[in-house]
Amino acid sequence: MNPQAKLVFTTSLLLGTTITISSNHWILAWTGLEINTLAILPLISKSHHPRAIEAATKYFLVQAAASALLLFSSMTNAWYTGQWDITQLTHPTSCLILTSAIAIKLGLVPFHFWFPEVLQGSPLTTGLLLSTAMKFPPITLLFMTSQSLNSTLLTTMAVLSTALGGWMGLNQTQTRKILAFSSISHLGWMAIIITYSPKLALLNFYLYTLMTAAVFLTMNSMKVLKLSTLMTSWTKSPALSATLLLTLLSLAGLPPLTGFLPKWLIIQELTKQEMPLVATAISLLSLLSLFFYLRLAYCSTITLPPHTTNHMKRWHTHKPVSTQIAILTTLSIMLLPISPIILTIM
Repeated sequence: MNPQAKLVFTTSLLLGTTITISSNHWILAWTGLEINTLAILPLISKSHHPRAIEAATKYFLVQAAASALLLFSSMTNAWYTGQWDITQLTHPTSCLILTSAIAIKLGLVPFHFWFPEVLQGSPLTTGLLLSTAMKFPPITLLFMTSQSLNSTLLTTMAVLSTALGGWMGLNQTQTRKILAFSSISHLGWMAIIITYSPKLALLNFYLYTLMTAAVFLTMNSMKVLKLSTLMTSWTKSPALSATLLLTLLSLAGLPPLTGFLPKWLIIQELTKQEMPLVATAISLLSLLSLFFYLRLAYCSTITLPPHTTNHMKRWHTHKPVSTQIAILTTLSIMLLPISPIILTIM
């Protein structure tokens, strides 16, 4: 892709995100979301492969439908209350429509079908944007309207997301699809707590972004798109494979790694809200996703396949590990000991 075009699209992404997260008016927030959607489409379809074009088309149709619902929800609220302010969303029908619109934008169950397909058709760097930066504006809108949202609906969607995200990722061999289902599962943890402790949901999102960025950039550096390639990559970059193992275990939420912190705090908050059954259910369902993280980790570091794999052999180039990957991996693994400082900041 032309560097100037890439600069324009990246700047538009930053502009769209900034407009949405800093606006108080529904129309401005909607404008920011539309700019974001239009800016990411060329980045999804830049390879001109039929699968990439299909992914871009699916993404456009789904996001357009979600934006239309979001606009309809804000107009309904303005019609009944005379308020265009985002924090003044009080009409129950508007709240339900908004929850559905944002669930479509994020890829929460039962509106999750588009997300794995779109991620599978995108390059790894665009997949990283779709899994992290593109989810930030909708999460911000949920944060600003969290007082008005229906907690029962969100809890149901969250438990289903954690269940289906773990269950559907079990049999995958494509790393991008596995990371898509991992994203759906993590969104379940964010959605379940957003009405009770919005700041905790944001903390979960920030830490998820850190860990996912580390995994995506590591896989991009190793040029890994499927498990069979991942199995032979440890001979080329053993250090990177070892840190990928730890980052994946952190993403699974195992102590004493960073990913354990948000899960621990969310379970604690749900218990305080007298929801021990929901906390138990979501904890048990996260074991499903733990299985495929362990499978990825096992493939990345522990196995040498006993037969010749049918993927193209690559040159063993000794490429230095980028500073970005080093910083993100360190943060993804070692933030748990400083959790008291993080909680003080919150």
